[in-house]
Amino acid sequence: MKNVGEAPQEELATGERSTRNRVARSILDHGPSTVAELAGRLGLTQAAVRRHLDALVADDVVEAREQRVYGARTRGRPAKVFALTACGRDAFDQSYDKLAADALRWIAEQQGGEQAIAAFARARIAAQSGAYRQAVESVPADKRAEALAKALTEDGYAATARSAPHPQQGEQLCQHHCPVAHVAEQFPQLCEAETEFFAELLGTHVQRLATIAHGDGVCTTFIPKTSHAPDTARATENTAHASASTAGRNPA
Repeated sequence: MKNVGEAPQEELATGERSTRNRVARSILDHGPSTVAELAGRLGLTQAAVRRHLDALVADDVVEAREQRVYGARTRGRPAKVFALTACGRDAFDQSYDKLAADALRWIAEQQGGEQAIAAFARARIAAQSGAYRQAVESVPADKRAEALAKALTEDGYAATARSAPHPQQGEQLCQHHCPVAHVAEQFPQLCEAETEFFAELLGTHVQRLATIAHGDGVCTTFIPKTSHAPDTARATENTAHASASTAGRNPA
């Protein structure tokens, strides 16, 4: 039974995450810090700071180090400081998206416009295709969408597969996160190449109904139920037509 004044579990979890982010952000802004320094900057008790640091260490966001001492060393052990790991730094805003967009824009200007971007997008997918093929080809045909969703999730796309809403006959592959969404907003060829790859991999035409890059909440791909797999050339042709427009809203 919930005690009077107790916040719902979801709110507690949200508050914990917010405070934990403040601890990590303080380390980012001020450099390696002691528990006492963090407590003073954030207005928290040292016990609370230690609790959040333990969680951040477990998540490989921060790591404990021995504090560097400049000049004469005082008696006693140096205070322990906490610094961001490479993984922790990557969790904060980076300029990678801008760098990628600038590089693609240069390719378009110097190497042949939109066709060059499309060629790059297909080459990028091809370089990553090995794990997806292994996952999909190792299961029966009726489990392939689910296997693809699992493989995409392992790459950070938070994907799921489920039956499409009636009266559609087939499945919906939903990607709830897209690591390249900001770049794909400017270069839809990335989405189009991915859709073509899904069709080739699953052996059937697919239809992209919505994309995060287009402003939808989820990237949604419809995979129709078929009694037999069409040849790859036809699947690619049908998908190219379907992926020409990603303006549809997510029906889920």
